[in-house]
Amino acid sequence: MELKEIMEFKNFVVLGNTINPEKYAYKIKEELIEHGYNVACVGKELASINDVKFPIEVLDLCINPNLGIKYLMESFKTYKVVVIQPGAESKEIFDFLEENNIQYIEGCLLLGINLFKK
Repeated sequence: MELKEIMEFKNFVVLGNTINPEKYAYKIKEELIEHGYNVACVGKELASINDVKFPIEVLDLCINPNLGIKYLMESFKTYKVVVIQPGAESKEIFDFLEENNIQYIEGCLLLGINLFKK
């Protein structure tokens, strides 16, 4: 799946520190909301992916990989694709996604928003 396709989805979950304006997860959250996407945030706002109240299409990992894998492993929710932001990747995350046949890309949603605005 390509970044352009991902930006066609509506329901995004950002994993990371979405309350600190200095953090990329916060910036991603704000840009998504500004461009009309439905956004939930896990890490500082919700405790778990399982707490998200809408069907998830895109899960954005903008978080320490040790926390990212924890959230992925405890989730019973489904989603169409995972975006792994620079610095959020790990072999354990790649292995988990591949073993569970979950589509993923390594990329940046900020770039996706700027290139493929709704």
